[in-house]
Amino acid sequence: MQDFILYLAFYGLIVVIVILAQVLVAAQQVGLSTLAGNREDLVLTGLAGRMERAANNSLLALALVAPAVLMTNLSDAADNLADQLMLTFLLARIAYVALYALGIVWFRTAAWVTAFVCTALLYVGLVL
Repeated sequence: MQDFILYLAFYGLIVVIVILAQVLVAAQQVGLSTLAGNREDLVLTGLAGRMERAANNSLLALALVAPAVLMTNLSDAADNLADQLMLTFLLARIAYVALYALGIVWFRTAAWVTAFVCTALLYVGLVL
């Protein structure tokens, strides 16, 4: 298995863990019965709110990066650069979630931009 595919699998696992952590934090804030309900007008605050936003953003990032990785693999365009881009993406996304949970804004934004640029560069590598 190529490294960049393995990094994508790790990122998928990280997203699952982030979602689980978000649910656990939200359950502490509002209770399981509220989470089991329709959640209409439910507004999570503090850590629970930040984790909800980080989980949503993580899913979006996964939806963007997975096609690029899979197309890179299918087109045999994979090289050391693709591996390095995915490793950087993975580390930046881990940092993003941690920094978001802690409420650290500018470094969180830098981590987001880093991962986004890595994703964009994977697509650029496919069309050039």
